Amino acid sequence: MLKVKSGWKNWQLLTEKGRHIWAFKPGSKAINEHLQNVDDISEQEITQFAEDFQFDKFTNPNSGDKVYRHAAINAKFKAFAGHIPQAANPEAQKVTDAVIKGINYFSGLQSDEGHWPGDYGGPLFLLPGLLIASYISDTPFPKAHREMMKVYLFNHQNKDAGWGMHIEGESTLFGTVMQYVSLRILGVDKNHEQLITARAWIKNNGGATGIPSWGKFYLSILNCYDWQGFNSLFPEMWLFPKWLPIHPWRYWCHSRMVYLPMAYCYALRIKAPENELVLSLREELYNDAFTAINWPKQRNVVCEKDCYTTPSPVLKWMNFFTNHYEKIKWPWLRKKATDYILKYLNAEDEQTEYLDIGPVNKAINSICIWHVYGKDSEQFKKHVARWYDYLWVAEDGMKMSGYNGSQLWDTAFATRAILESDLGALFSATLTKSYQFIELSQIKAEHATHAEFFRHPMIGSWPFSTAEQGWPVADCTAEGLSATLALHHSDLVKPVIEEQRIKQAAEIILSYQNTDGGWATYELTRAPKWLEKLNPSEVFADIMIDYSWTECTAACVIALLELQEVYPDFKNNEIRKAISAGIDFILKQQKTDGSWYGGWAVCFTYATWFGVEALSKAKGNDYYDDMILAGSINKACVFLVGKQKSDGGWGETFESCSKLVYSEAVTSQVVNTAWALLTLMAADFADKKVLEAGIKVLLNRQTDLGDWSQENISGVFNYNCMITYANYRNIFPVWALSRYYRQTIRNYSPPPLKKGD
Repeated sequence: MLKVKSGWKNWQLLTEKGRHIWAFKPGSKAINEHLQNVDDISEQEITQFAEDFQFDKFTNPNSGDKVYRHAAINAKFKAFAGHIPQAANPEAQKVTDAVIKGINYFSGLQSDEGHWPGDYGGPLFLLPGLLIASYISDTPFPKAHREMMKVYLFNHQNKDAGWGMHIEGESTLFGTVMQYVSLRILGVDKNHEQLITARAWIKNNGGATGIPSWGKFYLSILNCYDWQGFNSLFPEMWLFPKWLPIHPWRYWCHSRMVYLPMAYCYALRIKAPENELVLSLREELYNDAFTAINWPKQRNVVCEKDCYTTPSPVLKWMNFFTNHYEKIKWPWLRKKATDYILKYLNAEDEQTEYLDIGPVNKAINSICIWHVYGKDSEQFKKHVARWYDYLWVAEDGMKMSGYNGSQLWDTAFATRAILESDLGALFSATLTKSYQFIELSQIKAEHATHAEFFRHPMIGSWPFSTAEQGWPVADCTAEGLSATLALHHSDLVKPVIEEQRIKQAAEIILSYQNTDGGWATYELTRAPKWLEKLNPSEVFADIMIDYSWTECTAACVIALLELQEVYPDFKNNEIRKAISAGIDFILKQQKTDGSWYGGWAVCFTYATWFGVEALSKAKGNDYYDDMILAGSINKACVFLVGKQKSDGGWGETFESCSKLVYSEAVTSQVVNTAWALLTLMAADFADKKVLEAGIKVLLNRQTDLGDWSQENISGVFNYNCMITYANYRNIFPVWALSRYYRQTIRNYSPPPLKKGD
């Protein structure tokens, strides 16, 4: 039994078809009965929160996801009771036992419907947007939630009194101002000791006039910044001819769906009414009197600590034009633009069951819908109900997740990890449930308005989280397909995903391939790279178009290779050409030191694993020159061996992502170590001592129950913001140990795939 603090026991995770809702003292397991519309909490329980959710971020800012995990394990964990295969020697037996123990523990975390819930927090600029939506619409969260949010925000304050963009980041003005404002919205007095020191940090760094543009936007909504100090978002741009390369339909979908509601708010200059809090914040956040600030001169002022990207001359020229246009704008044209934007916002809400593509546009869409239809409208009520899908409780408090979860993504990876060796067959019940969720998550119908609003076709695809969220992703589709094929081949499940749906998934993957041979994320690349010169964010890089990535490309190549083994006659020539072009893209992305840069996790160990997995699988199949593939793989192995730490493991920090060079962690990290080991084993690396040293790190770090501790943050997006994948610490060590067991101990190789398996 794991220790569960009394304050944790009041929180329960409710799930339904992948949906997550944290309920405070629920009376039943029905989600719709627990959308948290009551303030059922005592002062004693509030005090208990402060005690039981104390968190030392200076030892490790990453929570161990203990609230969910401890409750799940105490409720469902059972010691493995099946037959444990006996190895030839004690060292081999340790690996065998570790694999079984690791899968058994992780099975205890699986939801009844088959996916693995987990912490997907990390960014600190998400929750403030939701709190501003709550505040301006006069729709407060229940008291229990508000108290837990306070706990989270205070827990992640840095020693210098500021906050970063994410939980491991150094303090920035964006992070600090947004958390400060959030705490004030949550009712914390300005004379609270931690706010006094935070306010000093803000003023010592120039005051809130230097907050980056996303912060300027949120403060303008709150009426704590003047809209005159915000560069025009030129809503009329949405009325441009579609053939123009700068039309927003060509943007990366996350940028498109964030700047869409931003443009609506800007066009109508939406802002909270002046009240005591607003007037006080105007004094608290600035070094000068609010009314004395020359707002137009603040448009391009950004604190040095926040500048990750520099505005281009092209963007500056465009801002000059659009800012002057605001003085002469035609009301009829502005109305036409906002009418179109509102129609688009409504379509996004309906297409995603009011989840929206992510947490930022979720908050801003809510503000727009409240402004248009009112607090009591059905549309806004549907938005509010979905706010709770983004909230997660861990031992550091209540945070806002970077999505409505990573359900399908984690389930597909976990399934493949368990099936890596024949030990996975000992957990057929776990795999049956994971298959049920994978089947449920495949998207089976098209949105009626998908073509009108620039959506990529989706039938046969898989999303990152849940089917109802409804945004398919190329590599999620690939991982869903790979997991499905592996499950069918295992003979452990009764196939429900029929041949037609498998082929639909393959066709969708083919439809995602870019002209450069690579695969991006949600859509094809729709504009040239020079569009990045219009990036207005200051804090993110490469957000304007959907770029091809090594990891996405490798996942798609692997899935197509596996499909060809099962259905060799299905679009054979087309698939072979796609695979060859994908391999060519991967080879071109390899750096001179043999590594690949990872755009979606930390970092070089991650992308190098993907790259080598794809190239190794392609060898010997006449898709590409085997000598070239072997040379690339060998370079990657040399790179990884050169980064192995003295204890036998590997470790990177998030600075690998933001600085684009390998940044050594102080200690080995089990996730990076697992990725490196998977890479070397995929490459059939000859020096087994290198592998043995890494395997010992995984064995030594495993707990008695079969878990691994949460270490450094392992996810990233847009180079500069890190995000948590709580389940990675289980999935990838299990995967690496399973592969080692299969290759070294069991010496087991699955028979070739046959059509119909």
